[in-house]
Amino acid sequence: MATAASSILKTAPFMEMKTQQPTRQMGSVNFVRCKPGGVKSFVVRASAGYADELVKTAKTVASPGRGILAMDESNATCGKRLASIGLENTEANRQAYRTLLVTVPGLGQHVSGAILFEETLYQSTTDGRKIVNVLVEQNIVPGIKVDKGLVPLPGSNNESWCQGLDGLASRAAAYYQQGARFAKWRTVVSIPNGPSALAVTEAAWGLARYAAISQDNGLVPIVEPEILLDGEHGIERTFEVAQKVWAEVFFYLAQNNVLFEGILLKPSMVTPGAESKDRATPEQVADYTLKLLYRRIPPAVPGIMFLSGGQSEVEATQNLNAMNQKPHPWHVSFSYARALQNTCLKTWGGRPENVQAAQEALLTRAKANSLAQLGKYTGEGESEESKKGMFVKGYVY
Repeated sequence: MATAASSILKTAPFMEMKTQQPTRQMGSVNFVRCKPGGVKSFVVRASAGYADELVKTAKTVASPGRGILAMDESNATCGKRLASIGLENTEANRQAYRTLLVTVPGLGQHVSGAILFEETLYQSTTDGRKIVNVLVEQNIVPGIKVDKGLVPLPGSNNESWCQGLDGLASRAAAYYQQGARFAKWRTVVSIPNGPSALAVTEAAWGLARYAAISQDNGLVPIVEPEILLDGEHGIERTFEVAQKVWAEVFFYLAQNNVLFEGILLKPSMVTPGAESKDRATPEQVADYTLKLLYRRIPPAVPGIMFLSGGQSEVEATQNLNAMNQKPHPWHVSFSYARALQNTCLKTWGGRPENVQAAQEALLTRAKANSLAQLGKYTGEGESEESKKGMFVKGYVY
């Protein structure tokens, strides 16, 4: 039986629900040379049936003046956010907060996609509407966090790897049927801990396998190797590590026949470590970050949606604005969680009478980052709360 979400998704301009297995089309062909003197063989990409839809979804998310609202905090992390305003971590409180976020009037003018946690993908608002439907009505593409979190990486220098590949294909297919059209997988690289070659390779390979599996099931993968802000290192060291990480990521994406036109990236900006004595201006952050992008990111990739990584709301917006002072081959935008939600959450405080003011706070941040994506942000009228840093050492998402 078709769900309410299905009926809305069928008519949405950026989505089309598939009720049958898509007709497979000939995809990209990769020639592989065999032993010297041998013949050439070729491999046809299996997920080509979704190719056109993947490209369309990616372009929709990467549309001018819009970015992503990351609201995919795990229930445990959401509980920490709620605890900061004196609320218990109950499903009812999580539902109330998520309802507040997705029902902001006019949010879709500035936000093109929303990353959801699994609970949220299947959840309704407090007035009984499916959250997926509410997003689609605002022309916001629903996305889904698919990784299963970080665990210690044996043989490394106290580093982590991201789990979640087991069963991902079946989960991705179910998420697609529920209305999700893109996915997110976050792994991390720690500069103070090396990073070791093992950790970088593990991060890149895991992201590539996840991306291929997601595309095979109709979901645009957001590729996110977050280079953590933790550390006392300078901006040059961040730049050096970022080049190594992204070279490895794209090597394995190609090895796994991932369609570059059907992915989105979620990189860290190139900044000094959060504990560094040296600070960088937005112009310096933009210079280093853009140098990285032009050296490592193919122009076929439609969108680069930066994470904020503990920067203050204003700092994240200023840096994004500085990067958009000239045109680029990619859509350079945002995929922020705390840098969109912080003032909103504190304004709400769990009180029904504060909902409207909290929604206005979120819309203010969304508008500011929309302007930054267009290179037109001025910084006028920013609150003191929005200027406070949000870095947490050893942050767990």
